[in-house]
Amino acid sequence: MKKYLLSLCVGLGLLLGGAAAMAQATDAAPAAPAVAPMMATEAPAALAPVVEAAAMAAAAEPAAAPATEAAAEPTPNKGDVAWMLVATLLVVMMVIPGLALFYGGLVRSKNMLSVLMQVTVVFSLVMVLWAVYGYSLAFGGEGLIIANLDKAFLAGITMDSVAATFTEGVVIPELIFVAFQATFAGITCAIIVGAFAERIKFSAVLIFTTLWFTFSYIPVAHMVWGSGGYLIGLGKMDFAGGTVVHLSAAVAALVGAYVIGKRIGYGKEAMAPHSLALTMVGAALLWVGWFGFNAGSALEANSNAALAFLNTLIATAAAVLAWCVGEALIKGKASMLGAASGAVAGLVAITPACGYVGPMGAIVIGLAGGFLCLWGVNGLKKLLGADDTLDVFGLHGVGGIAGGLLTAVFAAPMLGGMSGDDFSIASQLFVQAKAMLVVVVWSGVVAFIAFKVADMLVGLRVSEEEEREGLDISSHGESAYNR
Repeated sequence: MKKYLLSLCVGLGLLLGGAAAMAQATDAAPAAPAVAPMMATEAPAALAPVVEAAAMAAAAEPAAAPATEAAAEPTPNKGDVAWMLVATLLVVMMVIPGLALFYGGLVRSKNMLSVLMQVTVVFSLVMVLWAVYGYSLAFGGEGLIIANLDKAFLAGITMDSVAATFTEGVVIPELIFVAFQATFAGITCAIIVGAFAERIKFSAVLIFTTLWFTFSYIPVAHMVWGSGGYLIGLGKMDFAGGTVVHLSAAVAALVGAYVIGKRIGYGKEAMAPHSLALTMVGAALLWVGWFGFNAGSALEANSNAALAFLNTLIATAAAVLAWCVGEALIKGKASMLGAASGAVAGLVAITPACGYVGPMGAIVIGLAGGFLCLWGVNGLKKLLGADDTLDVFGLHGVGGIAGGLLTAVFAAPMLGGMSGDDFSIASQLFVQAKAMLVVVVWSGVVAFIAFKVADMLVGLRVSEEEEREGLDISSHGESAYNR
């Protein structure tokens, strides 16, 4: 294990050193359009007016005209740019304060600030790593597993650089594409911390995040969304991150819950949420921010974004109703925590399908997500026997799997989906299942190794005394509430 750790550290050093060298040597010329992060073949084509005008103007020129006419180059549409700026901001809001408050309200009061701190700093760490090497390895070029380091330190990306969208000839500034994808990476890593809240060392969280982001999130994002990626080559459909974000995070979270172990007193002492009001506020911010997450994944302000927007709205509402009905049938009462959890379940379930299915399909996916995730945080959690503190796997894992499989069903045109007439439900189901299995294994193995490395370096858990005192005081020297 020591040899592995040494080789890992040397590898990371070479990675960053080589990236710096390439960044210094990179030409300042504008970069070629980046690859769109989802399957362009599945998105409806709609030529933007500005590109039509440019194409008509180019066609009207005599054959002998110079080929370097600036008008022939695609230029970003201001409406698309404005929408992508707003969508990116909405995803940031999902994390800070949305996810932070959702998680913070669910823990005991003595651990409130520790959760807020972990979510905020993990997100911040990933933003920096994404700019240094993450974007380049995920979207910097073609590759089966990863791209390359040609754009490390964002080398060659200027104000004139553009990224491709799903519509031929339509582009957006690459700078906003970098920022939008950065928020996806950030929220994925932040989701994981909910599984081992209230007992993990802060330093261990940061070490794990760095390793898992580098060796799991980046390859998975490239395989599913990047040019030449293995899973996109299979035909994997994941419009906005059901597999890349939610399933991969949920698997890593579950591994962490097993490796770190259960909280002291788990199953014996009361560990009720200290503020369901804050959890509700966080869930509401997540729901609103998720419109940027899903509709923004269209990369344009067009009808595909409108479809994803509507599907996100009604699928989530359906999941809330499903969870409340299921909870009332099981426990005799519907709870506010259940409604908030149902909203998250619906958001997760519709994420991979939001741009591929019709509104009625979205409602069915939402209902299924609500019922299945209710089972995930109750029945399945008991079967797994892990102390997944904030039900990361029950919501994001179960919801991600359900949404990914149901995408293959309701994307069919006979069920109101947006796929072509030759679409096969059975074939796509096989592709979806195979791709998700690859991601489960990849994320799980990397997570296990990353936790073990963090354990060797600094240890994973705080002491029993510190855990009983609460991580707010023991890890950060402050308290969320003054008595």
